[in-house]
Amino acid sequence: MAGHRRGSWVVALCFALCLAVLAGCGGDPVPDAAAGDVRRLLERRAQAVLDGDEAAYERTERLARGAADVFENARGIPLQSWEYRLTRLDRSGSEATASAELRYRVKGYDRAPLTAARTLSLERHGGQWYVTAERPAKKAGEQLWDQGRVMSERGGRSLVLGVGQSASELRAYRELADRAVPAVREAWPQKWPERVVVLAPRSLDGMAGLLGAPASGYRGIAAVTTGEAGGSRRAPADRIIINPEAYGVLGDFGKQVVLTHETTHVATRALTSAATPLWLSEGFADWVGYRGTGRTPAQAAPELRRAVQEGRLPGALPKDEEFGFAGDAERLAGAYEGAWLACRMIAQQWGERKLTDFYRAVGEHKQRAGAVEDALREVLDTTPEDFTARWRTYLRSELG
Repeated sequence: MAGHRRGSWVVALCFALCLAVLAGCGGDPVPDAAAGDVRRLLERRAQAVLDGDEAAYERTERLARGAADVFENARGIPLQSWEYRLTRLDRSGSEATASAELRYRVKGYDRAPLTAARTLSLERHGGQWYVTAERPAKKAGEQLWDQGRVMSERGGRSLVLGVGQSASELRAYRELADRAVPAVREAWPQKWPERVVVLAPRSLDGMAGLLGAPASGYRGIAAVTTGEAGGSRRAPADRIIINPEAYGVLGDFGKQVVLTHETTHVATRALTSAATPLWLSEGFADWVGYRGTGRTPAQAAPELRRAVQEGRLPGALPKDEEFGFAGDAERLAGAYEGAWLACRMIAQQWGERKLTDFYRAVGEHKQRAGAVEDALREVLDTTPEDFTARWRTYLRSELG
């Protein structure tokens, strides 16, 4: 049973009164019957969402003014499962606040349920509990349906879910995503689901809300991919989240590169671990994004080219901190460009299969220390010093 039991094992009568209670507001115990009633309420609510039964859903709530209509907003999402797990109930008279884990799956895309922390406001009327509002838990990210009515566009290998987007905009995202999946499949030989879910919020603020982070950290970032690095192939699917403001100013070529880059993160996630430096994960994703496009280093790496031509040749591969979104824009661009060229060099000088073998070997290492060094030796038959020197020579030849 969720919650904490309180009571006394000293006095039998007290024990009988306090048996099986949940922690309540201000330390007041909430009878287990209330928790059971709320659990059954949430079960009916979840089933109504799954069944698309609006009447049954409405019987679970008495919405407060301004509260998001979860049923209406989420009904455009093809759901396989939707379940609440009550974790805490705080009650004060006829009102209560429930903390719950929402576990849901998108049909055909999620291999396991995704979990979202939710807070539900409740009121008791006529002996029944009703939901008056549902929202993200404190410090938890929003779900797309918290931002408005979700529209969907299904592709051959993609599902695009958007809020505040036109049908034509969603179709454009779908077409880009459907092209990205086979491009990644050709470059990445490891098995992966070959499906992507793209979230298109209304604005940068909407993107930040989904990530549970300040918008300032993602200004100018066209898209990000969520998901746990090193997750198993049975883990829930990732989400590619678009920043419509930064993504929208890109041309068709740039949009395709970005979406292919993010799809690469989806494909490689199971073999990307804490041992994988960002220069490798981001550089590889860019290598896949640019692969086969004919784009030259001079065209795709303008910041690094300028630095090389001004005599500011990097002395080492980019460090993780150089990829911070909130940092200097030129430094960030140079880090991505240098990482891409490192992976491009491996593909050209050792071969594409060696590049993917190197990526896998680094990610399979048990810890960051020694991961790159061991993979350089075992896969590429070189050392960190030699590899860095070759990379710097490569930058001079390609960008000088």
